[in-house]
This record gives sequence, C-alpha cells and structure tokens, in this order.
Amino acid sequence: MDTYISQIGVTTGDVILEFSYLIAAIMFVIGLKFMSHPETARKGNIWAAVGMGLAMVTTLFLHRENGQTISLINGMVVVAAIVFGSILGIIIARRVKMTAMPQLVSLFNATGGGASALVALMEYSNPANESALVTLLGLVIGSIAFSGSMIAYGKLDGKVGDIFAKWTTYFNIFMLVVIAAVMVYMLAFDHDMATMTILSYILLVLALIYGVMFVMPIGGADMPVVISLLNSLTGIAAAMAGFIYHNQAMILGGIFVGSAGAILTLLMCKAMNRSLLNVIIGAFGGGGAGVDKEHGAVKEITLSDASVLLAYSQKVVIVPGYGLAVAQAQFVANELVQLLENKGVEVKFAIHPVAGRMPGHMNVLLAEADVPYTKLVEMDDINPDMPNTDVTVIIGANDVVNPAALDDPSSPIYGMPIINAHESKNIIVMKRGMGKGYAGIENFLFFDDKTRMLFGNAKDSLQKLVSEIKEL
Repeated sequence: MDTYISQIGVTTGDVILEFSYLIAAIMFVIGLKFMSHPETARKGNIWAAVGMGLAMVTTLFLHRENGQTISLINGMVVVAAIVFGSILGIIIARRVKMTAMPQLVSLFNATGGGASALVALMEYSNPANESALVTLLGLVIGSIAFSGSMIAYGKLDGKVGDIFAKWTTYFNIFMLVVIAAVMVYMLAFDHDMATMTILSYILLVLALIYGVMFVMPIGGADMPVVISLLNSLTGIAAAMAGFIYHNQAMILGGIFVGSAGAILTLLMCKAMNRSLLNVIIGAFGGGGAGVDKEHGAVKEITLSDASVLLAYSQKVVIVPGYGLAVAQAQFVANELVQLLENKGVEVKFAIHPVAGRMPGHMNVLLAEADVPYTKLVEMDDINPDMPNTDVTVIIGANDVVNPAALDDPSSPIYGMPIINAHESKNIIVMKRGMGKGYAGIENFLFFDDKTRMLFGNAKDSLQKLVSEIKEL
C-alpha cells in the first residue's frame, strides 16, 4: 500500500490529512444535526468544535507546501495564535451577558469574514495562485461580511445610528456596479505585480465601504435577518478561502455555514412575509408611523389584580421579547410558570421567529433559565389556540404582537405574521413605559379594551407578581 501511494505522488501523511478532513466534515454534519434541538445543542457544539480542532491539528502537522511541511517557527506562531485566540474567545464568551449575545455573534461573524478577506488579499498577488476569480470573490464577500457585521454590532449595541435616505439605495447599487467592473478589469487583463496589488487594495476598500452602507439603512427590526445573511456571507467567504488553498475542511465548513445561514435567512423572511430584497432595500424599522387614528386611554392593572387573574386562569400564554432579555427576567419568568402550573394553570411561551435581536434569541434566553423546550410554541402553532387563552402576558415584546400588521395597510409592518395576542380573553403587557418598539410605530394593542398595562422593570414586576401569587 505504501509503495502504491508513493508511486502516485502522495505520502501517507497526505492520505491521513485528507481522511481527517472527511472525519471533520462528518463531525460538522453531526454537530449541525444536534444543534437543531435545544436539548442537544451543547452536544452539537462539542462535535463541531472537535471536528474543527481535528482539521486544524492535522493541517498544521501534515499539510505540505511545495513538498515541505510547515517550518518550526511558523508552526509556533500558528500555535501561539490559536492558543491566544482560544483563551480570548473563552473569556469573552463567559463574560458576555445574554442581552449582548447578538452583538457577540456579529463580532465573531466579523472576524470570520475578515480572516477570509485577508487570505484572499494575501493570495491574489501570489503567482502560484490559479484561482483568480475565487480569490476576488473571497476578498469581496469576506470584506462585506466583515464591515457589515461590525456595523450590525454597533447598531445592536447602540453605538451606531441608522441612515434612512433614498440615496443610500442608489449609492449601494452604484457601489456594486463599480465593484463588479473592477473585478472584470482585474480578470480580463494581464497586470504586473504592483498593479495587481494596488487593484486588490482598491477592491478591498470598495467592498468595505459597501458592507458599511449595505447595513446602515436597515432598521433594527430586521437585524435578525441581517445577522443571518451576514453569517451566510462569512461561510461563503470561508469556502472561497478553502478553494484557494485546496483545503477540503475549509470548503465543507464554509458550505455548511453558508447554506445554513441562507436557509435561515429565507425562513425568517417568510416569517415576516417579505422578500429578502425588500429587507435589504426597504429600511424596515425606520419609524414609519402608519395611519394616524384615535386610540383609547391606557388602562393599568395592579399586582394583586394581575396575580388573581393569572392564578385563577386555565390557560396562560407568555410572549417574550427583547425587554425580557434586557431585564434578565427569564429566570423569574420560569419561576412564575412553575408556580402557576402548581395551581393547575396550563402555561406556554409563544415564540415569534424574529423576536429579539438575532435568530433564536428567545429560545436561547429561555433555555438558559431551564425552561423545557416543550413549553416553547412557535407562532403558527400557538395562534389557533389564542382565542381560548384566558390571559396573554406580553413581557417586553412589541412589534411581534402589533395588530397593525393585520389591519393597517399604511403600516411598515403590514403583512408581517404576528402572534395574535389581541384574540385572547385578557392581555397583560409588562413594559417600562409607553415607548415604541424597534419598528418605531405605535402599538394599538396597548389601548385595547382587554389590555392592562403593568409598568416597571420586567424582572422586578415578575418577582412581585410571584410573591403576590404565593400569598393567595
């Protein structure tokens, strides 16, 4: 066997390396499968991480360039970078609050896109590089993913504002045309090394600018879709880097991330009843006011009345939103659920696909509080049961329960499927005040005759509510 391998120009190390990539790819698939369910998501992360670790180790020790493995000095530099990055990542991930998880996802996504862009930038002027088109695509896509993710991080963290202007759409189209023209010019004509380097840096700057302007006009209500789309772009850029280096592990990993992100993006667009193009150019969340119509007075509810109403109900539905995350109220919410269930009340959580600031934000938040996955019910499954619900408790959610999506054609969220909280028999809304949601429009559910407002910090209100129910 060894003789045959040597005759075809490969070594045993090459065979082991390729086989390790196959094992890594299988572990990626198993990891993705496990991550499709909250109860096995941690196991899925471990499988995928071990697969990536295997690919990294075998590449470091067995990959050959011009017949030579990596030098000792370069190997030590790579190992040092891996160790430093791993320690830094662990520290950041452990210290970050759940409310800042969307920002962390955007930041990590930016690093992936930036790394892929740097690979392409370094390799384009390499005479040995035979994948010019793939390299340029990796440079452009990686740069867009990097700068776009950094802007998404800034918007989510409140450091960057929105730019809502008609000219941004035309500017972005113009930038895409210019980027495409530069790429065609670079590919269609022969250039010396200096010219290739200059053009590649020009393309880098153009792509970075486009990434910034691509995300800037998009309103906060569309951030879950944007994060998912940028994640898909990072995966595609990583796959391009894999093609440059003929590295099957990078190609497969990038394809998995890119395709998963693309599928999730389309599913979330479907959940909002909008096309991806409309999300990108529609500037949803920019504060459209809808029609100016009369609304009644806000009616409040006391803690004692709320506790009685909940304790003597048969069915209660809790609709969590970003306010729940901000208040870190998920643990108290679970305590309330257990208390009500001990009194014979059926309690479920209604999960809207785009609630929060990233895909699956509410699922992750409630899983942290050990809320059983069986209690998390998707929008399409919970809506038919809403008319039979005695009390719907809305904790920090706004746009995902706004009836304007159903009955106000002038509203920017018109046509978006919502959780039909307005159909339940009673509604309790927990909010700090009467501020508008991330879409920037009035929610007339708060003025409904069946709605009662319980103002205050969600965590404090829930704790007091729990105490009141215990005393009944």
